[in-house]
Amino acid sequence: MSTRPERILRILHSEAATGWGGQEQYIHRMVLAMRQRGHHLEIICQPHAQLVERLRQEGFTVHTMPMDGPSNYMRGVPRIRNILRAGRFDVLNTHSRRDTMLAGVAARLAGTPLIVRTRHLAKKPGSLISYTGVPHRVTTSSEFVRQALISRGIPEGHVAVVHPSVDLPPLTGTSTLRSELKLAPNDIVVGCVAVMRAQKGHKDLIDAMAPLIAERPNLHLVLVGGGSPIFEEIQAYVREQRLSKRVHMLGHRDDVANLLEGFDIFALATRQEAAGMVYVEAGAMGVPVIGTRVDGVPEMVREGVNGMLVPLDDLPALTDAIRLLVEDRELRVQMGQAGLEFCRRSGYFDSSTMALRAEEAYLRWLKELKK
Repeated sequence: MSTRPERILRILHSEAATGWGGQEQYIHRMVLAMRQRGHHLEIICQPHAQLVERLRQEGFTVHTMPMDGPSNYMRGVPRIRNILRAGRFDVLNTHSRRDTMLAGVAARLAGTPLIVRTRHLAKKPGSLISYTGVPHRVTTSSEFVRQALISRGIPEGHVAVVHPSVDLPPLTGTSTLRSELKLAPNDIVVGCVAVMRAQKGHKDLIDAMAPLIAERPNLHLVLVGGGSPIFEEIQAYVREQRLSKRVHMLGHRDDVANLLEGFDIFALATRQEAAGMVYVEAGAMGVPVIGTRVDGVPEMVREGVNGMLVPLDDLPALTDAIRLLVEDRELRVQMGQAGLEFCRRSGYFDSSTMALRAEEAYLRWLKELKK
């Protein structure tokens, strides 16, 4: 990677979402990494967005304004236009439909040289106006999402992939998970980290694990992640299946890296995933992974090397994949080491790589649009 960018850019990001999920974490890591490259970054959020305080604590200028409803739209467009003009920004990068239609229109009025929309979701978009009518170009979180947009008619050269980066906490070789759950040294832990949503496939994973749990008294499933009402529904399902002693639901946790180091196997039977960075996070902790062959997941797992992928809705295949890793310790170790190489040491998922991909796309498109 080049040590200095070809040109220092002034970049304004906008985001209408207010939570703290994968999309917001993507933005947070992006602006930090781009600043590290020497670029100037600011962001526009709603006043109650979790990004506001997080980025202000990092020293960023954060502009806040409500983005809901017609009256906020009418007030917001001229205000953002003025921010863009006063800041002489080279790039506006939007992230949701709502802020694209607000900040993107303001950027058109301000004459901002490049307007980019980032697509984070795997599902097919409805209208393309927030991808072609307002922005000049689009970035996506995976090649799968890029191809989906191209299939809808967006020119190939107008869409670039900027894979998410992952935080890489140091490997400690220890975890509090087993002592917390009072597990024996020979117990085998299959773990899953995911927000409790229907599309994450928690019930499918439980169903695939059930026959293995019946066969092996030392096998446990650990589910990490919160989210009502699905959490309560899964909790009730575990009780109905009389699996409460072997399926442990930990809810939301802030010590995910610590828990991952306590897993023998990571499994997530997701039904829809734009990228699936949790597979990378697990691999970076030396844990072999099992997932479904959907959407952007195959870009995050080296199938047959650091993990295995199975077809969606094929519970026997999911059970067999888990059984293989449960029974073959050497394969677990081999795939875990491969995960360390691919996810941690290759640099493919570093924040610096993420920033360079975005920078290259911005600079290329600025040159194209200037012609």
